[in-house]
Amino acid sequence: MSSGPALSEVGALIGDPGRANILSALIDGRALTPTELAWTAGVAPATASEHLTKLVAGGLLAVSRQGRHRYFRLASVEVARMLEAMMVIANRSEPKDAPRRATPRIDPALREARTCYDHLAGRLGVGIADAMVSKGLIVLSEEAGEVTESGIQWLAAFGVEIEPAGRSRRLLCRPCLDWSERRPHLAGRLGAALCARCEALGWIERQRDGRAVRVTDTGRRGFTSEFGLPKSDGLTFVAEEPSMPPRVQD
Repeated sequence: MSSGPALSEVGALIGDPGRANILSALIDGRALTPTELAWTAGVAPATASEHLTKLVAGGLLAVSRQGRHRYFRLASVEVARMLEAMMVIANRSEPKDAPRRATPRIDPALREARTCYDHLAGRLGVGIADAMVSKGLIVLSEEAGEVTESGIQWLAAFGVEIEPAGRSRRLLCRPCLDWSERRPHLAGRLGAALCARCEALGWIERQRDGRAVRVTDTGRRGFTSEFGLPKSDGLTFVAEEPSMPPRVQD
């Protein structure tokens, strides 16, 4: 297969633990400096510099300059999708001698609410997707989604502005298999717009370190009123599955 060598090169790039940690740190869509990425990856600055050079050359990272500083980010949304899909597989894998368990060990904060590139994931993201399907605002297939007429009206009332199709190659709406919940959350231009709107409303706050987001008291009330998500303490956003849940191929 002609794609074999190229695929093996990408696999080799991601296969190094230091580079994998760097990529994981950038999956929330932020741009970070080499110093920040060296600390995240747990390697010396010189080693991080070598990793970053290889990741840029391999097309997985992009770099921009602002004054004397360099900022690195994932090269595209396709890279983020690849990493998220790999996390699904990685969390299914167990050593042969490890005790079997139904779900992997996941940081509770990440499982509750986090960003996946530029959209919401975790229980919060899955709960939003389920609610929008149940309310008839969107229709999801295995690979794509469609906003219904009532969904268009609801989005306008909610203050969501979606980037026009001509400005982006991304699909308007598509399911993204959540690596912690094993069910889909919303990606595409719609997922990005919803995340941005929730942040603008003060419903969520990004954390300085890591992908987890904090849901504010205002957000708990808002997610309950707009999406019907429970606002009790603990596992806040565990919602009942819709009668016709979105189907995603495992």
